[in-house]
Amino acid sequence: MLYYRILREKGARASRVLAKNMKCPNCGFDDSKVIDSRPVEERNSIRRRRECLACGKRFTTFEVIESMQILVVKKDGSKELFDKSKMLLGIMKACQKRPVRGEEIAAEIEQELQNALVQEVTSQKIGEMIMMKLKQRDEVAYVRFASVYREFKDLDTFLAELRELKGEQ
Repeated sequence: MLYYRILREKGARASRVLAKNMKCPNCGFDDSKVIDSRPVEERNSIRRRRECLACGKRFTTFEVIESMQILVVKKDGSKELFDKSKMLLGIMKACQKRPVRGEEIAAEIEQELQNALVQEVTSQKIGEMIMMKLKQRDEVAYVRFASVYREFKDLDTFLAELRELKGEQ
């Protein structure tokens, strides 16, 4: 993950720079001290009030975490950008009328993928991650998701999955 700072000054246009290239917008000096720091309302950035150690001028920076774009490799080999809402839709269908929060599962999986620092992940890997999380939380939601994900063709494959689930307990 790359950290960016957005520099803002009165009357000046905001500009994005890498955190390691932080310079005073007045004199260009490389070092400053933080006077005040607080999270921004959306909780996706931090507002910092800084003072240049060379000229003493104060300025504000907003630090934003820029996340990596993850590509999902589909079964047919095609690739598309990771879309949390698509994943959430499948989880929500499996968790319908169940005491499971699909949003939490989707957020956990997205965070795990971001933390793994991978640029590509297979749709099978994402499906297995979802099934593992559902299995831990709610067996009915797990079986619902597995029946679609594993494409159960008949009752026998469905019963085999139930027997395997029952045998693990």
